[in-house]
Amino acid sequence: GRYMNKYAVIGNPVDHSLSPTIQAQFAKQIGLSMSYEKILAPLDGFTVVVKNFVSSGALGFNITVPFKVEAYDLIDDCTLNAKTAGAVNTIKVENDTLYGENTDGIGLVNDLCNNLQQSIKGKDILILGAGGATQGILLPLLECQPERILVANRTKAKSLKLASNYSEYGKVCGFGLDQIKAKPVDIIINATSASLDGKMPEIPSGVAAGALCYDLMYGRQTPFMQWARENSALEVTDGLGMLVEQAASAFAFWHGITPETKEVIKSLRETID
Repeated sequence: GRYMNKYAVIGNPVDHSLSPTIQAQFAKQIGLSMSYEKILAPLDGFTVVVKNFVSSGALGFNITVPFKVEAYDLIDDCTLNAKTAGAVNTIKVENDTLYGENTDGIGLVNDLCNNLQQSIKGKDILILGAGGATQGILLPLLECQPERILVANRTKAKSLKLASNYSEYGKVCGFGLDQIKAKPVDIIINATSASLDGKMPEIPSGVAAGALCYDLMYGRQTPFMQWARENSALEVTDGLGMLVEQAASAFAFWHGITPETKEVIKSLRETID
């Protein structure tokens, strides 16, 4: 049969993924024939799933939770971005070589700058959480030259370690969630699982006054978005734009063409709200 451009998203769970819908819309824009499937990998079977998919002739794939760090350990080579994050969400297959990238931070920056018209240069940014999601976004944010990035985490040691790992790229300070001052910042990014377990960490409300508050999760009104609205945030948004923008960067990484995102964001917004 006709040779198909084979791509996929691999995760666990993966059923809820919007990636196939997004990638199909991008492919349609440039008239590209591309198959993009969802592959559920067992928690202890990621490597096997990848090897099988690659040997079936795949040209690339996305990796979602919880395999981004494991994907980083699998690749042959990667971008500085992926290396700094220690996590990979996009892989390109070329001559049996796996080349890794992390498009999460680029996606966030593009959503902030292009879709939300929010400049990052010279701004004070507070990030809640110091896990993998934060690692994925720090370098691209720092490359936009904010005044400083404050990383607050329940376990202070984790945010301190993260801050020192990124210190060569810009000013990053790590501290505990309980040490956040009530002084307003310009941008607050929620990278904790507060969205998932429905609990917003206890932090002083004054910090949100006049800020752009951005939740990396998308869809319904998250506890963080609710909290931001109640505490005089200037603008409150979920991560749908980031989801589409990081997918656009993955598409560009594979095909060398950057797709249009605004219409795709709009059409998805109508389906999920």
